[in-house]
Amino acid sequence: MSKRTPATMALEKAGKPFELLRYEYDPDAPSIGLQAAEALGLSPSVVFKTLMVVAGDEPCVGIIPSDQELGLKALAAAAGRKSAAMMKPADAERISGYHVGGISPLGQKKRLRCFLDASAMDLPFLVVNGGQRGLQIKLAPADLVASTGAVVAALASGDP
Repeated sequence: MSKRTPATMALEKAGKPFELLRYEYDPDAPSIGLQAAEALGLSPSVVFKTLMVVAGDEPCVGIIPSDQELGLKALAAAAGRKSAAMMKPADAERISGYHVGGISPLGQKKRLRCFLDASAMDLPFLVVNGGQRGLQIKLAPADLVASTGAVVAALASGDP
């Protein structure tokens, strides 16, 4: 597994400190984020999942804790759109340049608007996908916001 992905290169270019975390990816896990948190021995509330969404007609990225569900109405409101829906996996891969299970909010083929759940800002660090299955990036929430231009909003609701 490579240490260099478009996600890690984006953080290096931005001069943001980060740590790489590796784990054994399980393609059959019902929740990639929860499986990553368990494999890494971390709370699911600090391991964030990257969700590809279409808000109105605009592709966007939602970043929420792995033990939460994305509030599509909340994301639509944060994006200034009337509605939002989850993107089809094939579209998510084509637009992001990553494979499902390895989609990072960082270093995507095209820079999309990102929306980060507000709970992240209360954490000393968070973990997001590093651009490969089984690779996660640990960094400060403010550095993720600075690197992605993320809008911070209340996006998560309840159990996954």
